[in-house]
Amino acid sequence: MAVGLNAAFVVAEVAAGIISGSTALLADAGHNLGDVLALLLAWGASVLAARPAGPGFTYGLKSSSILAAIANAALLWVALGAVLVETLQRLFDPGKVDGPMVMVVAAVGIGVNLFSALLFVRGSKGDLNLRAAFMHLMADAVVSASVVLAGLAITLTGLYWIDPVTSLIITLGLAWASWDLLRDSVRMGLLAVPRHIDEGGVRSFLSALDGVEAVHDLHIWGMSTTESALTAHLVMPSGYPGDDFLRTAAAELETRFGIHHATIQIERDRAACSLPNRHGP
Repeated sequence: MAVGLNAAFVVAEVAAGIISGSTALLADAGHNLGDVLALLLAWGASVLAARPAGPGFTYGLKSSSILAAIANAALLWVALGAVLVETLQRLFDPGKVDGPMVMVVAAVGIGVNLFSALLFVRGSKGDLNLRAAFMHLMADAVVSASVVLAGLAITLTGLYWIDPVTSLIITLGLAWASWDLLRDSVRMGLLAVPRHIDEGGVRSFLSALDGVEAVHDLHIWGMSTTESALTAHLVMPSGYPGDDFLRTAAAELETRFGIHHATIQIERDRAACSLPNRHGP
């Protein structure tokens, strides 16, 4: 539904932008086109991530949602760069703009983007992939509102330079607002500890388990934009404590820290580990 609405609106907005001579409308249309592609990427990634694991892909295709989030963040910045170039050209040579038409089209855009964004509110809270789509749509709603105000100002004052100035402000504002999305996407792609997980807290929790003398080779990373994984070596001089210990530890890691896949190796002596300790303390 969101893809269909936004695709139809992009076509209408490009036509209106050309007819009215508004770069602000064209800037909004360019960003809306990015939204359509972002939604398609998010949709495709969600379908791939749901596929079960199999030979060659033992975790399934869950990380496709991370790739989609990175692609969406990059796509957003490419679109902003293209709009910025056009805006700077029009800033030094502003053309005549049909203010009323700009207002009407942008007002329709507010409704389309807000309605589409509402479809992603729940999922965006815990999924970076859906958060990327949600941010695209909410940003467009803000853009459309700014364009409405620009159209009103042009109608009242007859100053056509207001249009490219508004477009410039919109572009810079969106670049600033989307920085967190780009940073989080790249961090997740580099297998960094997800921001919602307290690495120190996880280490303290494992160290405090009965019989644990030391924790080493602790790794935490995002398997997808919704699931995380952990591997750790626990030094327990008294030996393997039994399956119940591992089940309880895994359940606590999921409940307290949101870690869905925990793999724990038990060792009597830290020196017995066959791996050189170069993967973290």
